Amino acid sequence: MAIDVKDNVKKITEKTIKEGGVLATLYFDIHAKTKEDVQKLGAGFLEHLIKTPGVVYAVGEINEPIENEEGKNVSSSIEVKILTRNFLTLANICLENSPFSVEINQPDSIVLPLNQAIELLGQLSVTTAEYKKNFLMRLATPQELAELQKQLALRAEMGKRLLEKGEKKE
Repeated sequence: MAIDVKDNVKKITEKTIKEGGVLATLYFDIHAKTKEDVQKLGAGFLEHLIKTPGVVYAVGEINEPIENEEGKNVSSSIEVKILTRNFLTLANICLENSPFSVEINQPDSIVLPLNQAIELLGQLSVTTAEYKKNFLMRLATPQELAELQKQLALRAEMGKRLLEKGEKKE
């Protein structure tokens, strides 16, 4: 008895979406020195996505690489159809990998449980803080860096107090 792969994928997709999953198409750009390197990087990137916790499946297509005018670089794009167990997983993949475009294919609307919303907002805050820190570390004057260090120390102290406050409630 042959297993119908398309039917199996459809059943898994429907079940996962019914349980809060999200089917999306993500588009990424990729650059390297040669066409072969673009293909290798693309394949490695797809493997990384497939192994990401919370990903049910990911299927990608690496478009034909194009050399730039000077012939020094090669660029391509990757289209990835991905099924995640929940919206938080998809959001974290987008935060970590910065697709240039995202389409949500299913479901028609997203219901986000409070714990996932809180985790997502925390992840957004951490990511934004890291970007700001990296940006400022590269461009700031020594005085601005000293001020940044003070702000980070204050932020750490506030975080410590919040944690202590939470522990007292428990």
